[in-house]
Amino acid sequence: MIKQANLPDTIPIFPLGGALLLPRSRLPLHIFEPRYLQMIEDALKTSTRLIGMVQPNVVPGRDGTGLQTIGCAGRITQFSETEDGRYMITLAGISRYRVMREIEGFTPYRRCEVSWDGFHQDLEAEETDAGFKRKPFLDALSRYFEVQGLSADWETLKDADDELLINSLSMMLDFDSEDKQALLEAPSLSTRRETLVTLIEYALRGGSEGDAMQ
Repeated sequence: MIKQANLPDTIPIFPLGGALLLPRSRLPLHIFEPRYLQMIEDALKTSTRLIGMVQPNVVPGRDGTGLQTIGCAGRITQFSETEDGRYMITLAGISRYRVMREIEGFTPYRRCEVSWDGFHQDLEAEETDAGFKRKPFLDALSRYFEVQGLSADWETLKDADDELLINSLSMMLDFDSEDKQALLEAPSLSTRRETLVTLIEYALRGGSEGDAMQ
């Protein structure tokens, strides 16, 4: 169990649009770019084995790709190498963080100084959602899956714990980067569930202008 006091002030950053990692969740990744292969190798040499996932933030008129101010760090818990040198890894979500500044250096990947303040709950026991009405939620989700042409193991969804269900759907469903960021920044599980419901209902209405999240 990692304590907040043991989290490093500087971590490698992996900007990946649409890829969401949440605390106590797992994210499989296929790594093939040389700079990120180096990042994985370097992270595996550290005691925490942390990678900071973050959404890119493209600012019109500026060179390069910016970063959202809040991301989530994951610990490499599974690692395998393919015959052609690619890596298959799994990140276990540890804690969200706030980007303080990007560090210039000689690594081919980006690194940032980060703050873990304000995210103490990420390192604690899993959350529950007292206001979660599962049947209407699953009914709306069923309609969403039908519209999107998706299938699901509904028995597993019905039996899943609140946090596992809400966080897994937040990570897996095909929302854009801004919506993924809103799900990441939700201050509680109930807020994340409300945001998720809003996104599902918006998609069911056909994404009509004026119904989008503000």
